[in-house]
Amino acid sequence: MTQLALVIDLNVCVGCHACVTSCKQWNTSGAAGHLSDHDPYGENPLGVFFNRVQTYEVGQFPHTQTVHFPKSCLHCEQPPCVPVCPTGASYKRKQDGIVLVDSDKCIGCKYCAWACPYGAREFDADRGVMTKCTLCVDRLDDPSIPAAQRRPACVNACPTQARLFGDVHDPDSEVSRAIRERGGYTLMPELGTRPANHYLPRRAAPAE
Repeated sequence: MTQLALVIDLNVCVGCHACVTSCKQWNTSGAAGHLSDHDPYGENPLGVFFNRVQTYEVGQFPHTQTVHFPKSCLHCEQPPCVPVCPTGASYKRKQDGIVLVDSDKCIGCKYCAWACPYGAREFDADRGVMTKCTLCVDRLDDPSIPAAQRRPACVNACPTQARLFGDVHDPDSEVSRAIRERGGYTLMPELGTRPANHYLPRRAAPAE
């Protein structure tokens, strides 16, 4: 079965947040519906984001590096968020493995958020439903968009090409080759969720 996913290269991600802003823009105006913001410029801003970038300093001074770590739904092959949904709103699309939420069925109970070990679920208080990364299925399924652009908005927006997109079950795909050749890994594999998204490890910079 096809399993579409993202492969993120931590070696070239510069933490510019282009993926965050493009995701927000596309999904707010697209099929996913409005992604709410409350008091965005105030002391306690709240909002719905499908994609976030966390920044860490690793190593010991003076030999430290800054690592930018993008996080979104990992589109697990065994998603724990799906079986806990009491209405069947959370489901895994058969043709490509994308994990989605049917907002017409969602009652906003947040069971899926509690079940997700990666913190990938977002509650949209304006609509009272759970939301998440869809890998921009409305872009993938839209024949009016040029074929080369039928990718998630975050992939198109990344200025360093740190985000790859494709079928991780196809051994000849760009993402599968990158995982093999660069030692790609998944988050918390011990949980048995089998995340589809992978990360390419950061390579240590040569000492001066």
